[in-house]
Amino acid sequence: MTTPAPTRLQSLLWPEAGLNTERDVYVRLTRGAAFSIANRQVYFIPGAAADFGTYNNLFNSGKWRTHCTLETLELELTGDGQFELAVFHAQPERSSERVINRIVTLTSDAPQNFDVVPLGGLKDIGVLFFQLTALTEGRIDQAHWQTADAPRRTPDLMLSVTTFRREDAVARTSKRFEEFARDTAIAKHVHLTVVDNGHSTDIAQSAHVSVIPNANLGGSGGFARGLLEAQTRGASHCLFMDDDASVHMDCISRTWMFLAYATDPDTAVAGAVANAQYRWKLWENGALFDRVCQPQHSGKDLRDLLEVLKIEFDSTTSPPHNFYGGWWYFAFPVAHVQHMPFPFFVRGDDVSFALVHDFNIITLPGVISYQDEDFSVKESPLTVYLDLRSHMAHHLSLPAMEIGRVGMMKIIARFYLRGLLFCHYDTLEAIGLALDDVLAGPDYFAANPDIAARRKQISVLTDAERWRPVTKTPRSTCSTPRRRIEPDRWLPRLAMKLTLNGHLLPGFRSFGNRISMGADKRGQLRPVWGAAQISYVSANGARSYTVEHSKKRATETTLPILRAAWILWRTYNTVRDDWRKGYTSLTKPSFWRKLLSVKPDSEAPPSPGA
Repeated sequence: MTTPAPTRLQSLLWPEAGLNTERDVYVRLTRGAAFSIANRQVYFIPGAAADFGTYNNLFNSGKWRTHCTLETLELELTGDGQFELAVFHAQPERSSERVINRIVTLTSDAPQNFDVVPLGGLKDIGVLFFQLTALTEGRIDQAHWQTADAPRRTPDLMLSVTTFRREDAVARTSKRFEEFARDTAIAKHVHLTVVDNGHSTDIAQSAHVSVIPNANLGGSGGFARGLLEAQTRGASHCLFMDDDASVHMDCISRTWMFLAYATDPDTAVAGAVANAQYRWKLWENGALFDRVCQPQHSGKDLRDLLEVLKIEFDSTTSPPHNFYGGWWYFAFPVAHVQHMPFPFFVRGDDVSFALVHDFNIITLPGVISYQDEDFSVKESPLTVYLDLRSHMAHHLSLPAMEIGRVGMMKIIARFYLRGLLFCHYDTLEAIGLALDDVLAGPDYFAANPDIAARRKQISVLTDAERWRPVTKTPRSTCSTPRRRIEPDRWLPRLAMKLTLNGHLLPGFRSFGNRISMGADKRGQLRPVWGAAQISYVSANGARSYTVEHSKKRATETTLPILRAAWILWRTYNTVRDDWRKGYTSLTKPSFWRKLLSVKPDSEAPPSPGA
């Protein structure tokens, strides 16, 4: 009887030009080891060493044991030369255990397999990684963590990418996916659907890629269209991704394998995210939502093994009910979907989608999206407007997120004070509009799914907070810096808190500080205490904007917010009940089919590329 070939669960990821070349996130090399990006190989001289205990290449055996009841595990190595192989099993609050420590001889034509299950079996929390020290000249070509266990299902995974006039980015994604599909063992079970909200892509249809023109109703409308297509195609799972798909394509394989082995059929996989400035620095590994979005493990250094272990140990157990994953990378079971995305246009649709479903959301090491745009310059009056109305909608529409009228007032106060203390009066105007939308209820969102009117209105009111080229406008840089109030001293800082950062002090504009800050520090409050003029400069120094203290603007923008908050306080129960009823109707497939002019499955023609 022939023994079935083991299933490869996770292969090595390598640095990739245009994606991430921070080598220590993949492998740490010492004593003369060298890596070739072009060949995707590590080369050794005698005594050189390679450590794969890294964010992208450690194997979280605890997650596979806890969520997939994995029993057998082995490491397969391909390369050339003689090495000392050390495989480590790391657990919280204890020394790492050497599961394997032996001399091995690798040949390129005969992969070597090593049983690596620790003594006593795999534990509920723990990770595995390996190190190689060369005894001769040699190289390592590839490594695979694999198992003799049988999968529970064969997922049919449809990737859904929404794009709007980013032709080059989505074309690169399509090309990378086509190359991946040609080589992967799961090619028959993955398909990419590009939902083109801008009707501008020129991507050829193929057996692996489909393109669907769609009305521009933002990410909500695009991903809703993608989900409808996944249902039509009979896909078991759907993966929402950004149109630039700044992920290693092998992340799709890792995701597919985990979904294939998961014991809970409602398992979903959420990708982490890092930004363009520092690709070694984690922005979030999933997030919690409770009045505000709370990124998990934000700021962790992915080059530091101890910080990586902390991330993986903390994220191994089942997440709380308010955990969610961003739609830059989120894979979920189609059959578990009870609600379509809510028509927010953008911002908050991924939060709402996760909160309303009881997904078992898991994060996996190395499954991460690298965002090309600097997060620090993304915030604007428009994004704050979108954030506030979605934050309030989550708590009004979902019974499990009920926080009462006092809790809603705290949300409003937080957004208001953040705008006021930073002299962001354009933002305060946008906050007033967001509150009007929330008070109007779900019917407003049904009637304005493209937010065209609000976008135009907010664009017109946005003046001081508009990023401008530094060389083209005198307002883009701060006037002569002035520091008369010391924000690091407790007494001046207390005075600024009590006077709402000078808004209750006569003549504050004439003596308050004038400061300049990097855009990455835009959310930091302490430097802003005592500031009557603040200039923010982008990371590359090319763009900036300046805001100035104004009691007149503060009063004009505060009154509409107070009025809306008072109305919500008085009519809270009515508004909440309206939202709960309306949320259900606006997240039905029939709502989106009508809005997007999509025929029911029984009337729809065969899917492109099906």
